[in-house]
Amino acid sequence: MNVELRYREFLAESRRVVVKIGTRVIAQKSGRPDRLYLKRIVQQVAALRRQGYEVVIVTSGAIGAGMESLGISPRPTLVADLQMCAAVGQSRLMTQYDLLFAREKMRVGQLLLTHADFQSRVRCGNTRRTLEHLLRAGVIPIINENDVVADEEIKGALSFGDNDYLASLVVKLVRADLLILLTTVDGLLAPTGRAGALRRVPCVEKLGPDIFKLVNPGANPLSKGGMDSKLTAAQAASQSGCSVVIANGRQANVLTAILDSADVGTLILANPL
Repeated sequence: MNVELRYREFLAESRRVVVKIGTRVIAQKSGRPDRLYLKRIVQQVAALRRQGYEVVIVTSGAIGAGMESLGISPRPTLVADLQMCAAVGQSRLMTQYDLLFAREKMRVGQLLLTHADFQSRVRCGNTRRTLEHLLRAGVIPIINENDVVADEEIKGALSFGDNDYLASLVVKLVRADLLILLTTVDGLLAPTGRAGALRRVPCVEKLGPDIFKLVNPGANPLSKGGMDSKLTAAQAASQSGCSVVIANGRQANVLTAILDSADVGTLILANPL
C-alpha cells in the first residue's frame, strides 16, 4: 500500500476534531453566508457527531456577512469599521448555524475569543472547561475571533489570520487529534515543472522552509488568510501532536471522506511528542 495512504488510516481513529471553516468556503462574493455550502458542512459535521467524533468548529465569515449587510466593499482597513461589520455579521452567521444544526437535532454554543483568552491562565482555564462541558453535553462549540472587542494591536501584529492560527490554539486547548482546515483549493499545490501547472501535494511529513516557499499570503478582499497562514497554523498544530488536513471545503462530503481515510487534501503529519 502507498505509504501516504497508510498514514491516512490513522485519521479514522481520531476522537476529537477541530474543523476550521474559511470565509470563502461559506460566503458568496458579496459576503452573504452561502446557505448551500453551509448546509452541506453542517450535515457532514452532524454525521461525524453521530459516528462518535467530538467536533469543534472554528468559523470565519462574520465580517464578510456584516460587509454584505451594510453594503460595504472592499474589506475595510480601519479597526472600527471591521468591528462594526463583525458586530452586524456575527449574529447573522450564528443564526444560520443554529437553524441548520437544529434541523439535525443538534445544539450549538458560541464562543468569541481573543489572544487575551489564551494568554491569561485563568481565562484560558475557563475557556477549556467551558469547551469540555459543551462537548460532554453533546453541544457543538462554534468559535470565532471576537473582532468586536479586539483592539488595534491585536488587529495588527497579533491578528489570528482569518482564524487559522486561532484554530491551532484551540487544538492545543482541547487536545484535539485532528485539525481540518477547509479552504477553496484542493490542498497545498506545488509546481509540476510545466508552465503554470500545479499538482496537489498529498502528504507532508515535516513542514520546513522549502514547503513555505511554495506559497504566498492570500489577498482575497473578504478574507485575510491564505495558504501561508494555513501552513503556519498546521506547523503549530503538528508540533503539539495533532495531524492536520488542508482540503477544499466546497468538495462534496470532504469531511466524511477525510475521516474515512480517503486521499483528500494535503495531510500534514503530527510531530512525535
